[in-house]
Amino acid sequence: MKDTGILYLEHQLCFPLYVASRLTTQLYGPLLKEIDITYPQYLVLLVLWQKDHQSVSEISTLLYLESNTLTPLLKRLEQKQLIRRKRLDSDERVVEISLTEEGKNLQAKAICIPERIIESFRSSETTVAELTDFKKTLLKMINTLEGKTASGLLES
Repeated sequence: MKDTGILYLEHQLCFPLYVASRLTTQLYGPLLKEIDITYPQYLVLLVLWQKDHQSVSEISTLLYLESNTLTPLLKRLEQKQLIRRKRLDSDERVVEISLTEEGKNLQAKAICIPERIIESFRSSETTVAELTDFKKTLLKMINTLEGKTASGLLES
């Protein structure tokens, strides 16, 4: 029988990425609760705070989300009166998402979140430089994997 050690949990790349992602999202939880939004809603708002008036398609691409995942998220943000959804007159197939005044004002409350996240690592052995390097490595991985997915190499 072939050695199956390669299938041990500790040998998998996916597992530490999965756990780190889950724990990072948990770290954001209490901070986002203070401003009454979820982590996925925060991601949408980050995109809009950077550039307002974007199509669902543009947001979907930036967040690596399918529109059927993004649409309910946008509806909840609209119910909270943080965004507005509007079909373009020039092309009814395109739904444009824009911030409301309340959505714009929420940015001032959220501005402290990145620093508070970094601050949570200050008492650990992880340095800000290591976090920055890790982010760069993750972005390189995403670019590599995105290319493989686009070319069909990761599809089953």
